[in-house]
Amino acid sequence: MERTASLFRLLADPARLRLLRVLARDRFNGSELTKILGLAQSGVSRHLGLLRRGGFVAEEREGGFLYYRLVEHPPADPRAGLRPLLDAEFDAVSRDRQVRQDEARLQEVLRLRKESFDAHGDTRQLVPGRSWAAWARALGHLLPATAVADIGCGEGYLAVEAAAWASHVVGIDRSDDVLERAKGLAERRRVTNIEWKKGDLMRLPLRDATIDVAMLSQSLHHASDPERAAAEAARILRPRGRLLILDLKTHTEAWVRPRFGDRHLGFSQFALENLVRGAGLTDVRVTTGAHRPGDPFTVLIASGTKP
Repeated sequence: MERTASLFRLLADPARLRLLRVLARDRFNGSELTKILGLAQSGVSRHLGLLRRGGFVAEEREGGFLYYRLVEHPPADPRAGLRPLLDAEFDAVSRDRQVRQDEARLQEVLRLRKESFDAHGDTRQLVPGRSWAAWARALGHLLPATAVADIGCGEGYLAVEAAAWASHVVGIDRSDDVLERAKGLAERRRVTNIEWKKGDLMRLPLRDATIDVAMLSQSLHHASDPERAAAEAARILRPRGRLLILDLKTHTEAWVRPRFGDRHLGFSQFALENLVRGAGLTDVRVTTGAHRPGDPFTVLIASGTKP
């Protein structure tokens, strides 16, 4: 009976149940599990250790990473009977706010995996070199050297990537701390053709008609006035300059408001098209950029040209 009590004490913890729910979907390494659960790495490691000693989780090393997966118990093992019960419970709480947050982060981790490597035959076999990031950089070789503005640049990853093909990049963000991290990234990558400026989406610190490509990547849903933000981006474009928007399609995940400060739960394709046209741009296109089955977030891509 003590062994049975220990078994149920092991499961009587929300964090460990969240871990089991995630590992029921796929195997993950410790860093990925930390991102998905939003917990400290030390806490995730402790819970994984307890679940491993309890016989629920196994470790396997591959490609320099230590992965964790659920143990498949034989029918004679009492723990085998718990799996259907846990699966049913996880299904029953699928709309719980914490579970939805875990699921959104899980989908993001899977998306990043897909963009870094593609499957070949066995879905667990990663093919080195088949990388979406490499393809994006390859396409950059085909682009002309232009002046680029990364509006709402965050920590600068997109600005640094654009700097590889642009003649000059201006990274703009309203946060001093974020800009400092972006500067640090550029220094580590030895990128010297980026200028960092503090500014707001509705009042950009750039003169009229000075930029060839203005990018708003996942920043428009933070704007208090998206129409004005699009108009500001159009203002700094030279004639025949292009506006490029990557943002979320309309969704119902309201938890992103308090967690990430989102002002808008995405935009419909029609709304994005109207935003770009309303900024006075032509040749407007709106397409789906990324979507995975079960992922609550779909990325839309919108573009337009200044007459």
